[in-house]
Amino acid sequence: MPLARPSVLFLACALLLTACGGSGGGDSASGDRAAVTLDNCGQKVTVENPPKRAVSLNQGTTEIMLSLGLADRMAGTATWTDPVAKGLEKAEAKVPRLADNAPSFEKVLDAEPDFVAASFASTFGKGGVATRAQFGKLGVPTYLSPADCAGKDNSGGGDGVRTGPLTLDAVYGEIRDLARIFGVEERGERLVAGLRGRVEKATSGLDAKGVTLMYWFANSRSPYLAGCCGAPGIVTGELGARNVFDDTHEEWPQVGWETVADRDPDVLVIGDLIREQETAETAARKIEFLEGDPVTKNMTAVRKKRYVRLSGQAMNPTIRTVEGIEKVAAALRTYGLAG
Repeated sequence: MPLARPSVLFLACALLLTACGGSGGGDSASGDRAAVTLDNCGQKVTVENPPKRAVSLNQGTTEIMLSLGLADRMAGTATWTDPVAKGLEKAEAKVPRLADNAPSFEKVLDAEPDFVAASFASTFGKGGVATRAQFGKLGVPTYLSPADCAGKDNSGGGDGVRTGPLTLDAVYGEIRDLARIFGVEERGERLVAGLRGRVEKATSGLDAKGVTLMYWFANSRSPYLAGCCGAPGIVTGELGARNVFDDTHEEWPQVGWETVADRDPDVLVIGDLIREQETAETAARKIEFLEGDPVTKNMTAVRKKRYVRLSGQAMNPTIRTVEGIEKVAAALRTYGLAG
């Protein structure tokens, strides 16, 4: 299913990184270099030269590439849940958008890609854009975000099951992999360092022990709520709080509202999406439902209006998960629930 506004810190970081994208510190996105070979989600991927016509099939990988200053190396993007992160608007505008949602395989091939990346295994799976094997037969190397395969079982239905907790190291690993593929390793290290610094600042001195959270991505009839161990688990863990659905390892299980009301979280973290695939995509629609439904309107968080609005990308394992940590931390302090 999953795959608020970014902080001022992200703006400064993104602007700095984009500005560094032209020529800096030994990076060379177009210079000569040996082929890069990576072990990626159980597949060996070899990229002979830094890509010049990359296509990103999900917003998460897109924003990493844009933050690395690679807009001039991209031939297309697709599958957007949110406006692009602040500071990346000009870079994003330079790259053709193949589709707001999933493009057809033919549409991607029309862009003549020399490299294709995705954030989710489903994008390269049955019912997705195309399999990695299909791209491979055409000589196009592919890359899948390690956050969607490391410690995760995608063999069943839905959004998969986490066999172990996700950490930000998976996101940092994706940044470093893509930076290496494009020959901009120093930019990758600067981006990772900036993200680490933001997490440290957001969580410094914060004590949220005993605070309970619930994360709602979309759908008012049968809501998709976060299980224990995906990106919301990163946010919860960094803050020292507890997810009321930490007893399920499904990425985004669908849970009845009666069960939600019984668990009565202190704070509701809700997705604020621009797409139109499910009921209650925007935060405004979610809040309207919560305050009008007889099952949910008497929940503690609803009565006290303890809402945190997050972009969809902040609720997925992306660089904007850091945005989620910042925004939830700030909200807990505002609500007097954490030091």
